[in-house]
Amino acid sequence: MDIMAVGMGGFVGAVLRYLIGLVPIRESAVFPIKTFVINVIGCAAIGIITILASKNPNINPRWILFLKVGICGGFTTFSTFALEATDLVKNGYMGIAFLYVILSIFTGVVVIFGTEMAIGK
Repeated sequence: MDIMAVGMGGFVGAVLRYLIGLVPIRESAVFPIKTFVINVIGCAAIGIITILASKNPNINPRWILFLKVGICGGFTTFSTFALEATDLVKNGYMGIAFLYVILSIFTGVVVIFGTEMAIGK
């Protein structure tokens, strides 16, 4: 049953990621904004889920698997982030690649920390 919960959540997360990928954004933009936004949203979501789960020990652990491992895991996309950063470097956009990597990591950690601070009170 745990595997089913993760699988169903992964389906939902992957479909949501795909749908956000369809949002029209200026194609000439070099910075991979869609992946950045997806990963920031995923960080906020996993932060909220973690705090709410810690405040309510009666939540079924399968719901946590469904939400955290399934939806958040299927929604966020580290492999795409790494590929895009590599492509930026290969195409000569060293500065943008560096900015993308630093902003993605820093923003993700700050969003989770901020979420926990805001909700965890």
